[in-house]
Amino acid sequence: MKKSFILLIDDDDSLRRVMEFNLTEAGYRVQTAASGDEGLRLFEKNNFDAVISDITMPGMGGMEVLAKIRKHDTQIPVVMITAYGTIESAVDAVKQGAFDYITKPFNRDELRLTLDKALRMRRLEKENIELRSEVTDRYRFDSIIGSSEKIRDVLDSAGRVAASDATVLITGERGTGKELLAKGIHFNSSRAKGAFVAVNCAAIPESLIESELFGHVKGAFTGAGRNKEGKFELADGGTILLDEIGELRIDLQAKILRVLQERTVDRLGDTKSISVDVRVIASTNRDIEQAIKDGKFREDLYDRINVVGLRMPPLRERREDIPLLVRHFLNKFNKNTSVGIEQEAMAVLLSYGWPGNVRELESVIERASVLKRGSLVTPADLPEKLKKEKNSVENILLNLPEEGIALEELEKSLIVKALERNKGNQTRAAEYLGITRPTLIYRMEKFGLK
Repeated sequence: MKKSFILLIDDDDSLRRVMEFNLTEAGYRVQTAASGDEGLRLFEKNNFDAVISDITMPGMGGMEVLAKIRKHDTQIPVVMITAYGTIESAVDAVKQGAFDYITKPFNRDELRLTLDKALRMRRLEKENIELRSEVTDRYRFDSIIGSSEKIRDVLDSAGRVAASDATVLITGERGTGKELLAKGIHFNSSRAKGAFVAVNCAAIPESLIESELFGHVKGAFTGAGRNKEGKFELADGGTILLDEIGELRIDLQAKILRVLQERTVDRLGDTKSISVDVRVIASTNRDIEQAIKDGKFREDLYDRINVVGLRMPPLRERREDIPLLVRHFLNKFNKNTSVGIEQEAMAVLLSYGWPGNVRELESVIERASVLKRGSLVTPADLPEKLKKEKNSVENILLNLPEEGIALEELEKSLIVKALERNKGNQTRAAEYLGITRPTLIYRMEKFGLK
């Protein structure tokens, strides 16, 4: 494995030698400089993975070194060393782009831990850039941010299915990016030059949904003053996304099934069928198999749309992607300025359950970008509910009885309380507990809860 290459800048000969020894012993390649000028000359000649610099040095100080490094490279992590009396300068350095600072006197473990975190963040950023480049070249799913194994698996499967004309069912909770995945499949397929038509089946009034999907002819019903093409016709030669297909009425499900089987649509009020060449992608946040058992979804339609099934994982299952998403959204909402985030604020984001998934995270970062007081997002800029979640869990743990408790009884009790709080609504109870509805139903059956 390639060793990380570190530039160490400090005018204190004794401290510099000790740090060089400790870092070399920890497995890093280290090059040292006794002044800011010497450090910059080395920086311009070498490809370092990280920089450690003292703040207070004769001649060119650490703040000037940081500013000049940032002009050359905005991504390389820079760790500042400060004495207790210059902590304010170190905080300013973080605001101006330093990754973090350590305060003298420090031990070797603190130095290694800070450097390890800086390099880990840098590796994640590089992996995401490489993944985004690979995705753009191979799949063109360039709106899906993440380098976690679960996202890689989804993108790999989606890339392979895009080459075919198979019908796809994308499942996942609200806000996970199901439509983005559907667009990626379309724009990497042979139908990319055709239309991509998205229909939110849950958002269109029941009285209009049939006309929206299949069209109508003049006089078909009161108010039909002219012929109208439906969404299937508009998507001819391309792809139609039936978003939230689980919300469709049973009678409309039968008509969707006919389109898939016959490749024709019947406009309302018309006597002849119209041929369409459309790829169908469906998506839902519902448990379709449970809906079939409840008589609310046709099993034969499920078999037709679920030729290839893809699941977008919730954000709580891929927390390692949160720093990448945060940086992406910070760049999106602060286009003309460089904005960072304090470690304490990032810790809050990493510990939250994210029932609204990526969409909720985007909203939180947009809010923080508006409310921030400086160039760093702090915990004060985040909604209170994010900070309360951790406290509420800690309170539960603090109140555990000394004599012990049965884990299954605790889990059963929490499920009952969540259902009572949400008046028996399983979807809301599942969101409250931070699990999926199918998982909740499975555990209800396990504990004999109705």
